[in-house]
Amino acid sequence: MSFGEPEGYDGYARPRALGGRRRPQAVAAGVCLVLGLGLVTGAVTGSWLAGDSGDDGARSAFTAAGDLWHSVPVDQLFPPTVQGRGAGPGGADRTWTRVAVAPDGDCAGAFDPLLAKVLDPVGCTRLLRATYTDATQSHVTTVGLLFAKADAAAMTALADRFEKEDLGRRTDLMPLPYAAKDTVAAGFGAPQRASWTVSVLTDAPVVVYAVSGWADGRTVDEPEPAEEAMETGAGSAPAQAGLGHEAQGLADRVERALRKNVGPATEHPS
Repeated sequence: MSFGEPEGYDGYARPRALGGRRRPQAVAAGVCLVLGLGLVTGAVTGSWLAGDSGDDGARSAFTAAGDLWHSVPVDQLFPPTVQGRGAGPGGADRTWTRVAVAPDGDCAGAFDPLLAKVLDPVGCTRLLRATYTDATQSHVTTVGLLFAKADAAAMTALADRFEKEDLGRRTDLMPLPYAAKDTVAAGFGAPQRASWTVSVLTDAPVVVYAVSGWADGRTVDEPEPAEEAMETGAGSAPAQAGLGHEAQGLADRVERALRKNVGPATEHPS
């Protein structure tokens, strides 16, 4: 955020002539005004950059995001078709088609016990899940939105824990997939998990996650987090198949859809 230079002052807030000499009192008053504006501007800018939780707009956006599970149609949160321009390995485009939407409910039984324990501090108001397949129907990916009961401080604490303890890379903290009968994802169970990502939002009471695997039901002995599977030169089977890109690409785009339904206050650059 920037403001134009006040007319009548140089870049160091020193008075400059505007057609004649000014009385000392006027000059002093002008300097005080400039300094006062600077202090106010600095405070406002600092609050905006820091995402001050005391800001009414931020609180309203946070609250609005927590209500989306019952106020926004499922097709807006989980579009039937998702375009992933540049989302594949080497910047290749991806297209994902939704094959199933799970009935919304609480989080009971939706996660392995250890991950459920890690997420427990933020609570669970509602869990929404959908499963997609790629254009070749070779891969399947479940993406989920956990709407938490927590406030901004608790969400920030959980996000910090994920980062500091590197929880997003632990194979014992992978999300579970959603397998739907009579779809290409019918055999997509826990042993088929190949790559995953978990993102704890701090400007909304939501945890976004995705987990991917092969559509043919093959088991995976060594799953790999999406962040590692997407690295240049990664040689694991999930990496070579692009399953890290599948999980991360879908999670990113579902998160963007979520933010668009809240409004500009929570939208991040893509």
